[in-house]
This record gives sequence, structure tokens and C-alpha cells, in this order.
Amino acid sequence: MNGRRLVLLRHGQTAWNLEGRAQGHTDVSLDETGHAQAAAAAPYLGGYGAVALWSSDLRRARQTASYVELATGLVARTDPRLREFDVGERSGLTVAEFASRFPEAHALWSAGHVTGHVPGAESVADVQARMVPALMEKLEELGTGETGIVVSHGAAINVAVLRILGVPADADGDLMPMENCGWATLTEHRSGRLRLSSYNETVHTGLLPPEGTPDFTSDAPSG
Repeated sequence: MNGRRLVLLRHGQTAWNLEGRAQGHTDVSLDETGHAQAAAAAPYLGGYGAVALWSSDLRRARQTASYVELATGLVARTDPRLREFDVGERSGLTVAEFASRFPEAHALWSAGHVTGHVPGAESVADVQARMVPALMEKLEELGTGETGIVVSHGAAINVAVLRILGVPADADGDLMPMENCGWATLTEHRSGRLRLSSYNETVHTGLLPPEGTPDFTSDAPSG
């Protein structure tokens, strides 16, 4: 591999994930399953030969990154731009509670329009405006053929990848939700564009060596 590569890892499970509660910027810790997921995923991430590791500053991401630190010998650097969507007044609500309290916003969300319809919430464009530059800066820190790992959050990774691929801002349904401790891989093509060479890999699909993952998408601009 000659191009640079970013591996985007979602954090492990939390109690709020299990309960279906929107987390956003609320600083929830991993639960027992989340710790087990991170411990299981870390050796596979270690197989990428990464030279740099970054993490969201939220606890669930930092805790996940700590397992990758052990597997790679790297020290994670935190960046608040890698946080999940700020979901505003939806924070802590289950889907049923969200539907009851904010029926119009819930109807839009159910139709796939994931924007800041709840007071205090970020829109897709807001998250892309911080996530994509953060990822591009981290890519620029890598040398030719080097890999970096970024520990972040499912929806934030999803919309950032779509922006990098040139997909319209409010179309996050075009990618399946990323599982806890699933990861995506963006690889630089010789053209300078980024390719999504894997998405939602887990320890179940990660049994193939990292170099063996299929490239199933078209070129995408690296801006």
C-alpha cells in the first residue's frame, strides 16, 4: 500500500446504547460489554501497523482508545472535533420519549432527515464542518503509506464519510449504522482521492488481514 490510510473506529457499547438513549455530548462510560468489545477489536486494529492514534475527548471514545493504545503502543491524542452529534434536548431520551416530546422532529428523523430539528442540536452540516477538516488534518500528518486510527462515534463517522465521498449532506441513510467497535477504512488512491475500502468491520468480519479488505466504492475527493 502506497497511499495513506485512516481507520475510523466507533466506540464500544454503553448502557445508553443498550437502552436506546441518545447520547450526543453526554459523557457516558462504556459498559461491561463495551469494554469487552474494545478489548476484542484492539488486536485487529493493531494489525494495521498504525503510526498515530487520535480520539474524541468523550469518555466512551477515550476508554475505547485505551485498548488500542495497549495493542499498538501509541498514545491517543484527543480532539473535541471528533465528538458525536450534539443532540441538544434529545440527550438521554429513548426513541419513544423523543417521539412523545418532539413529534415533528421525530417524524423528520424517522424519514431519514437527520438535522438539528431539536433545540440545541447540531445539523449534519454542522458535524461535517468540524469532522471532515479534523480528519483531513490527521491524514496530512501521515507519511506515504502510513496509517492512523481515529476513535470517534457512529453517526459522526457516517456523515463525515458521506461528505468525503461527495454524498448530499442529509442522506446518512445511504450507509448502514456502524456497530459498536465497528470500523471503516479510508485509503488514499494514487489520484490523491480517498476510497472507502471497508465499512462497519467488526471482529467477526475483521478476521481477514487488514490488507485483504475489499475496495467496494468509487473514488472520492479527499476534501
